[in-house]
Amino acid sequence: MDLQTLTYLVVGLSFALYIGIALWSRASSTSEFYVAGKHVHPVANGMATAADWMSAASFISMAGLIAFLGYEGGVYLMGWTGGYVLLAMLLAPYLRKFGKYTVPEFIGDRYCSQVARVVAVICLIFISFTYVAGQMRGVGIVFSRFLEVPLETGLYIGMGVVFIYAVLGGMKGITYTQVAQYCVLIFAYTVPAVFIAFQFTGNPVPQLALGAETGDGGYLLARLDGILEDLGFGRYTGPFNDKSMVDVFAITLALMVGTAGLPHVIVRFFTVPKVRDARRSAGWALVFIGILYTTAPAIGALARINLVTTVNGVEGTGTDYQAIPDWFRTWENAGLLAWVDHNGDGKVQYAAGEAFDGGRPVFDEDKRTGAGARQVTNPGPGIAEGTAPFANEIYVDRDIMVLANPEIAGLPDWVVALIAAGGIAAALSTAAGLLLVISVSISHDLLKSTFARQISEKSELLAGRIAAAVAIVIAGYLGLHPPAFVAQVVAFAFGLAASSLFPVILLGIFSKRMNHQGAIAGMLSGLIFTTGYIIWFKGVFIAPVAENISANWLLGISPEGIGAVGMVINFAVALTVSRLTAPPPKAVVEMVERIRVPL
Repeated sequence: MDLQTLTYLVVGLSFALYIGIALWSRASSTSEFYVAGKHVHPVANGMATAADWMSAASFISMAGLIAFLGYEGGVYLMGWTGGYVLLAMLLAPYLRKFGKYTVPEFIGDRYCSQVARVVAVICLIFISFTYVAGQMRGVGIVFSRFLEVPLETGLYIGMGVVFIYAVLGGMKGITYTQVAQYCVLIFAYTVPAVFIAFQFTGNPVPQLALGAETGDGGYLLARLDGILEDLGFGRYTGPFNDKSMVDVFAITLALMVGTAGLPHVIVRFFTVPKVRDARRSAGWALVFIGILYTTAPAIGALARINLVTTVNGVEGTGTDYQAIPDWFRTWENAGLLAWVDHNGDGKVQYAAGEAFDGGRPVFDEDKRTGAGARQVTNPGPGIAEGTAPFANEIYVDRDIMVLANPEIAGLPDWVVALIAAGGIAAALSTAAGLLLVISVSISHDLLKSTFARQISEKSELLAGRIAAAVAIVIAGYLGLHPPAFVAQVVAFAFGLAASSLFPVILLGIFSKRMNHQGAIAGMLSGLIFTTGYIIWFKGVFIAPVAENISANWLLGISPEGIGAVGMVINFAVALTVSRLTAPPPKAVVEMVERIRVPL
């Protein structure tokens, strides 16, 4: 059975499983649609939370970024894992004790303000749609490569699957689907890692292989350091090659507090029967998450060394350029990998530096084969055709490294098909959770609780499903036009969560003096500052302001880390405004005291 047929089979069976679970667990009430009836077992909820949180960014992109950033890629591990601990300790039990459906509902009731609730919904929509753009890009990448369909077609297929189990099943359907998706994604992530770790070091445990000796002598990381330094890169284990210490700290903090402010993760703790179950499910989720997160550094290092040793120096020209590996040509056809023979020597050269002016090559279709194959036809001013003053000739999309790694290592086709199913499971699980949060916020927080309080439960449930369907369409559009790599897009979402929702949730639990004026001012100031900074410097909706813009970053902090500054602004504005305005009512103070009593 060839790879494509095998991939269709494995992915098709996983889709059938997800849809079957969704139909079996279809929501019949708003309680089941919003919070799965609050009957989910802590272990199942922990597994669903892990799948909800470990998105395409974790599965597809994180190890790819670690592969190219090395030491600095650890910000994603530290930020996301530390943030989950922060969420489990500071927020989850108290929000579950509050006992409502959504984060905006908590903010609206805690601050006795419908305006605060609406502002929270706006923040939530900004966060969720930014986050879901990364997930839909992940779906498109997996489909475009493994099912050999255009990226647009892959997105439409993914949208259809999410529509079935998110719109029909609601939180109940999503929860049990995510349990299945976790099993698929963690198996798909660890099996190739075990194979490749054993291939390189003789040790099948990836976490141990990272510090083990390779077959030709020397330790894995030391060998990788030497190879990269010879090619002009910084040491893989060396700090601050591409990012400053301030930026590393800011990104880590933004990811950490952003995790604790993510609405689609917080809502998972509303689905368990009791407050103590929220704590238990948080512990189980951390165990399930840890399996993947401790494997990612090994995958990143192995993927980078695999890429370098497999491609660099390979003869690339000649009839049909047959010396180029099959996996290279396949990913090139997907538009996510490219080689341009700048110096005309017929060999692939991978080294430090940008491969092409503008990031992508422009090929002359008449020169796809023969001696002139792969020479750039639009090299730019002052550069002769077929040559360019770059040592590096390869463009590599970071998001392909985990998916391509089994092919680069020559693993069996069933392993390649399995990782395709895992990547899709990771992206769809988080996309479904995010879309449901958007749906619930619109139907419950905006309609039922604010603008149309008299609607029936049946009408509210219908409104939630319609909102989810509309959100899926918007998410598909964003997936076609993402602003960056998957993990970077997700980092923007975490920054928005850190700068908007996290401070007012934390202050709502632990500050009796915090009032609605401070909450509204804090959320708006943090959201506007962070969103404006990302748009200005990253060109999310408009073109970036300049080619070389990193020199103009505030305090040297990148858009991925600016949420940390937005959070500080939120805290400062919220606390200042609260002190300058009237204190909250006595009933609110009593509510704060009540939810802070542990159970």
